[in-house]
Amino acid sequence: MRLKQIAIGLLVLCTGNVWADAEDVIRASLAKLNLEVPAGAISETPISGLYQVQMASGRLLYASADGNYMVQGAIFDVSGEQPRNLTAEAEARGIAIALQAIPASELITFSPAEPKTHVTIFTDVDCGYCRKLHSEVEELNELGIEVRYAAFPRSGMGSETASTMESVWCADDPNAAMTRAKQGKSIKAATCDNPVAKHFDLGRQFGVQGTPAIFMANGTLVPGYKPAKQLAEEALANQ
Repeated sequence: MRLKQIAIGLLVLCTGNVWADAEDVIRASLAKLNLEVPAGAISETPISGLYQVQMASGRLLYASADGNYMVQGAIFDVSGEQPRNLTAEAEARGIAIALQAIPASELITFSPAEPKTHVTIFTDVDCGYCRKLHSEVEELNELGIEVRYAAFPRSGMGSETASTMESVWCADDPNAAMTRAKQGKSIKAATCDNPVAKHFDLGRQFGVQGTPAIFMANGTLVPGYKPAKQLAEEALANQ
């Protein structure tokens, strides 16, 4: 029995050393890529010799144990009755954490008295479907959904839309300014230390390509407009 315990202890120690060595060489290889987004936790995957690199943006990279190969793509688990996209599940968890890290003061929030859950929407004030969705924010609030807006001017920073959105975020009443802008009304020009460029970069890191890009509380992305009732149902199912 004593020999068995020693053998198990040695196996655990060796496994730990192999894991530490793999993490070190993977981080060294990541440094060569000069990635804009820092790498976070590195962990094993269900595939022997393949490691998962959780980026600060929530997205994933995969690396070989020797650090010589990096892969972007999805891993599917087809061992059960229904296929599971393990990559999408892990990325959603990472994105949810990254979204929660955005200071509340940087978001324009429309909240009911007692929210049941929330959605974070990367929005563009000149986007037609963003305007349609905003017209239903009151209904979403009545259904218990808190709406948190982040900025994503589709035409990029330096555009007229980006300037308008900076004025919205810098307005004395950002919520009222957001509504006016979504109604196509003029907004008083204003400047301040605002998060529009930060949100735009963050949205691109999350893979946002169009607006509205709606993230559920669990980090799941719902691209495009959804009627208020349907969106509320999906939000409640993805807390």
